[in-house]
Amino acid sequence: MTHREPRCHASAKVLWIVAIALTTGCAHAPMAPARVSSGDHRSTIKYLSELIRYEMDRNSVTGLSIALVDDQRVVWAAGFGYADRDKGVAATEDTLYRVGSVSKLFTDTAVMQLAEQGRLDLDRPIADYVPEFTIPARFPGARPITPRNLMTHHSGLPRDLGSGILQGPQPLSEVLLRLKDNDPAYPPDLVFSYSNVGLSLLGLAVQDIFSIPFSEYMRASVLEPLGMSHSSFDPWPSTSPLMSRSYRRDRLAHETWSRDVPAGGLISSVADLSRFLEMVFAAGWSGGHRVQTSESLAEMLSPQNAATPLDLDFHIGLGWFLDRSSIPNAGLLAGHSGEFGQFHSQLSILPDHKVGVVVLANSGSSNVVGNIATETLKLALEVKTGIHATDPPEHARVEHAHRPWPAAAQQEYVGDYTTIFGLAHVYTRGGDLHVRVRGHDFDLVPRSDGKVSLEYVWLGLIHVNLGALGDAGLSRKVISGREVIVGTLNGKEILVGEQIKQLGEVGPWRRRLGVYRPVNLDGAEIVAKVQLSEGNGELYAEVFWADGAPLFGTTRMPFMPVSDDEAVQSGPLAGVGEVLRAVAVDGEERLRYQGFLFQGAP
Repeated sequence: MTHREPRCHASAKVLWIVAIALTTGCAHAPMAPARVSSGDHRSTIKYLSELIRYEMDRNSVTGLSIALVDDQRVVWAAGFGYADRDKGVAATEDTLYRVGSVSKLFTDTAVMQLAEQGRLDLDRPIADYVPEFTIPARFPGARPITPRNLMTHHSGLPRDLGSGILQGPQPLSEVLLRLKDNDPAYPPDLVFSYSNVGLSLLGLAVQDIFSIPFSEYMRASVLEPLGMSHSSFDPWPSTSPLMSRSYRRDRLAHETWSRDVPAGGLISSVADLSRFLEMVFAAGWSGGHRVQTSESLAEMLSPQNAATPLDLDFHIGLGWFLDRSSIPNAGLLAGHSGEFGQFHSQLSILPDHKVGVVVLANSGSSNVVGNIATETLKLALEVKTGIHATDPPEHARVEHAHRPWPAAAQQEYVGDYTTIFGLAHVYTRGGDLHVRVRGHDFDLVPRSDGKVSLEYVWLGLIHVNLGALGDAGLSRKVISGREVIVGTLNGKEILVGEQIKQLGEVGPWRRRLGVYRPVNLDGAEIVAKVQLSEGNGELYAEVFWADGAPLFGTTRMPFMPVSDDEAVQSGPLAGVGEVLRAVAVDGEERLRYQGFLFQGAP
């Protein structure tokens, strides 16, 4: 829950998209140089510094650090703003941040070390290395979960186990105890489904094979050989004078320690993380030490999910997210982002050109570090190679008034869908096709390429620019026997949703609508309450996070009832996802989700 990874598909709420489109200010970003000369880092650094200050001001970022690496050389490392504003401590390249899910690359590196030594087989059941691991068999005939499944997020395990996640340092074995009472979200190898829990299992495997604490193994076998002297999976750096504070909208934020250390527990700096990039560019060598073999490193950077049809054009290696379209003409882009409370991180490389960047921030949003990292790589690539990473052309959109819907084509789309935005209802009205999502109606407009675009007209008067969501072309396909909606943007296909043949009825759950309070917080005040409600024909669970929790505020999630006592969180595929279940405890009905138990409030 506390270290989240931005999805590769669009997942922003519809209202948020509309609000941003309507309220974007007039402030201008600094102008990027049209062309840069070979070896001219000075002008690019000047522009990037201006861009960073602009983005920090626009997104309320208190402190940020960046490092640009060219093969075995740190070209540029700097800090902006404050690591501790109250004490006037400036952010530098040595400032320590919680790097969130960037930690996973280090845990996966440790697993590859074990594979190189013959101590672990990536394709054997993870239960061979963690015998205590068990989870209910929700999907009959499902294959065993393997380390490869866990590293590529195709295990089907829940994303998080919220109960106990912020109790502070505790044995990793706590995850095993909580998994026994939880449900898998998907069968293994069906589709990409991000899981922090899965990385904790990998950490347990590392720990159990060597019979030493996970953090101790990581220090001795990964961090020290890399020369990352200020970094650790232990909490001790949090008391270092180099440690950054975290901020939410310019105010100090409360930070805690997570149980899922292998998934998001690393504390590091851009200076230390630069050494990790140098090792990758040196085919596994660092300071005269062989940290990884070149063969295992190459496998980590190779797509592992080509045989998963529902993943479409999304590719992942062993830990690394892979992309060949985000930076045109650049070849492979590999990286990982991270988020822990208010901390945000982005580590990205162009392995074909041995150029990489690390951006860490103590506030703001994940978009800030991601945008800065991408712009930095584009310019660094041009400085080094002369390759100009041009932006891809936008799709030509066809005006609705000039492209009426053929009646037969309309009927192909009509129906109900579970999507990344929740339940979507597609219907015809006045000869046009529309979709209703989260209480808002969008037009579906046919395009010259045979696909469909979304359009939104606010109050029936103003056409709102939906950005990438509006540029994406939508189409219906049958994949692995499922009738799905596929989105295409810049030539890349992603899974958006699946048509539902029989819509789940809220009816059996209507008697459960109301407010619930957690009964098993285990001393960590994370969730204040949960409210079940009904809206737009769908069941919603609204989570109210406690004031001091890193996810302060509320989270509203759509669920589809699949039985009288089970509802599945809506996602791109029907019938699978994380489970909200009504269970009997001591003769009383309670709700269970992500390890939490909730009882009705009086």
